[in-house]
Amino acid sequence: MNSSLGRISPRVARSTICTQCSRSFTPPRSLKVNTFHQPSTTIIPRNLPRFFHNSQSRTFASKTPADDTVEQIQEQYATARDEFEIATEETEKKSVYAADDRAAAREELNDLKEIYERALEGSDADEVRRRVGQRIRELDNAVERLERSALED
Repeated sequence: MNSSLGRISPRVARSTICTQCSRSFTPPRSLKVNTFHQPSTTIIPRNLPRFFHNSQSRTFASKTPADDTVEQIQEQYATARDEFEIATEETEKKSVYAADDRAAAREELNDLKEIYERALEGSDADEVRRRVGQRIRELDNAVERLERSALED
């Protein structure tokens, strides 16, 4: 096997021979890379924009006071959305459970709207409204359409 390695380039030989053999394989002297490396110097400009110097700026890991409220609203939104999807499926199938599922979806939506309204009374109302208000209105409209379509049938 050693005689065949002499005809294969070192790069190909490393990829085609087993790991035990590749550990003992040393490439010819002409292929060795210079191991001395001069580190490059990094130049940091003194006149950085102001936002790099502001120690009170928000980092991505820090939370705003509205984050906990929005997280609670999003958890309730997920529950209400799941109930809505179940109610939609059961209503489309005209299942005997459809009315109860629509009632459960309405109850979860009312809980969501209650949490949302309490959040709008706080100091972070604008941020809460901006982050979750549209989704809550869309879900509210969808539940209303579902209830209207069930009454029409």
